[in-house]
Amino acid sequence: MVAGLLICSIFAFLVWLVFFKFRWLKFSILWGVVSLFFGAHLLLIFLVGMRFMTPASTSAVVVQHTIQLVPRLSQPTMVTEVLVEQNTPVKKGQPLFRFDDRPYVFQVKQLQAQLAQAKQNVKVLQADVMISKQKVNKALSQLELANYQLKLTTDLSSQGAGPVEEQQKALAQVKVEQAAVLEARAEVERAELEYNSQIDGVNTQVAALQAELEQAQFYLDNTTIYAPEDGRIANLQVRPGMVAGIIRMGAIASFICDDNRYLLANYFQENLKYVKVGQPVEVAMNLYPGQIFPARVQSIWKVNGSGQFLPSGTLPEYTAQPPETPQGQYAVQITFDDPDQSKFTIGAGGIAAIYTEHQDFAYLRKISIRAHSWLNWLYPLDI
Repeated sequence: MVAGLLICSIFAFLVWLVFFKFRWLKFSILWGVVSLFFGAHLLLIFLVGMRFMTPASTSAVVVQHTIQLVPRLSQPTMVTEVLVEQNTPVKKGQPLFRFDDRPYVFQVKQLQAQLAQAKQNVKVLQADVMISKQKVNKALSQLELANYQLKLTTDLSSQGAGPVEEQQKALAQVKVEQAAVLEARAEVERAELEYNSQIDGVNTQVAALQAELEQAQFYLDNTTIYAPEDGRIANLQVRPGMVAGIIRMGAIASFICDDNRYLLANYFQENLKYVKVGQPVEVAMNLYPGQIFPARVQSIWKVNGSGQFLPSGTLPEYTAQPPETPQGQYAVQITFDDPDQSKFTIGAGGIAAIYTEHQDFAYLRKISIRAHSWLNWLYPLDI
């Protein structure tokens, strides 16, 4: 900057010396145009220096995180209470909206009864296993008796002391009892399978009802929406009597978070040549004419949508954007040094100037941004 001022001063001195002091040449329109043309090019030193050493953006805007409040309910449910006021600060965990919880309370109670019945059924299944085992013992005893009778009738028949029909009848009875033993053992296996049907040591029917009960309890708990963070709701349109749920899609309100707000400013890519994280920034907010707020560069978003192509069956078309559309810009995330972050509200705009390590043109940028801030008292002219 000093070199530029020196060159401009020498040029102005030479013009004064040649044309006005010693009048070596006669000042004419032609010489005036040549001098003006050469002087205007000398001024480019300051324009280029300010652009690269202290880049500024007039498209800076305050960004705050917002959370879309979406009711997570299994059926359309009526809003019964609105527990928050518009633009009123709320704390994390504070209830905001309540829905009619009666259908969910009824479902929880119904599943609690079914779960209790299922737990009793487990004991019944255990008893069925014991009964089936006793049936096996009974069938084995009857089979043993049938084999004994078959032996007696066989001995009597072989000695001619008994009819052959009794022997055949006893043999048929043995086969019946053998089948009964097999049937009893199958019943034991079935009862044990039903009793031992478990997942992680819990009966499957009990586990299924327990999961359904937990899901019903989840929906019951969600009949009250709580503040996810410290913040506020700006556009409160929810009223008691409104129905929300699976029929009414989307959020019912936007929750503006207090924490982690920042200023997002767009810069042309070439202006960020010397910009680094941590460098000082001065911000002139339109909300506060005549005031300058110190800040810092938090991060540089080196991404741009023009470099993204979405998967498609259509070949890309390389169409030039209109001249009025900003092209080749990157966003810079800036955080304020002011401890009172509440004064920087979501959507507030302004101008942000970054001061790089090269401070030669910092004074010119400071004058420029302060002039812009003071002009906010008059502009825009809406009188």
